Amino acid sequence: MQGDDAELTAAVRAAQDGDESAFRTVYRTVHPRLLGYVRTLVPDADAEDVASEAWLQIARDLTRFSGDADRFRGWAARIARNRALDHIRMRGRRPAVAGDDTELASLPGGADTADLAMESLGTGRTMRAIATLPRDQAEAVVLRVVVGLDAKSAAEVLGKRPGAVRTAAHRGLRKLAELLDGDAEGPEGEAPLHADGNGGAPPPRRDPSPRGLRRGVTRNAARTLKET
Repeated sequence: MQGDDAELTAAVRAAQDGDESAFRTVYRTVHPRLLGYVRTLVPDADAEDVASEAWLQIARDLTRFSGDADRFRGWAARIARNRALDHIRMRGRRPAVAGDDTELASLPGGADTADLAMESLGTGRTMRAIATLPRDQAEAVVLRVVVGLDAKSAAEVLGKRPGAVRTAAHRGLRKLAELLDGDAEGPEGEAPLHADGNGGAPPPRRDPSPRGLRRGVTRNAARTLKET
């Protein structure tokens, strides 16, 4: 178990025994990622309220939970998803993705390939790009990359098989890379202007641009997620 996971596991168990400080630690650790997931399901204006409802249930049912940090993240995500779907049914709205990802850009966590993928995609375009994905791909990408669940835990949240979640996440990341590559090219396929004002530049030995970084890291993330 990684250090961060061990700390979260210990905090969850202490919170179950009534330690309010430990519960605050759990909230600070999990909430940014959970809110990012909720934003794939409801409009941005409603996301905070839905997340708050989820945390009320998490606090109420915490003593019934059993498991480690990874299982807690999956359990919390499942509660948040149910609250979001209830909200959608009540409002008669279809799931939507917001356009602001400031929380995602500052998420804690280790610098593994999936985290680097989210950082490289962590611009103002990220959630707008995710908004264009089919819902199953959007949920799979956020649960795997943002919330940090493995395929089995994400599958339990979504009520699907792990293989289906791996496929959806892989396709979603690949599509995100394509969308952001196209966005970097500018309108009608034009190359972005460089600092010298020219429309192009001599081909570098390797592509150091944000476009190249996004493409490479996102593809690496797709391979990593496919293996877990």
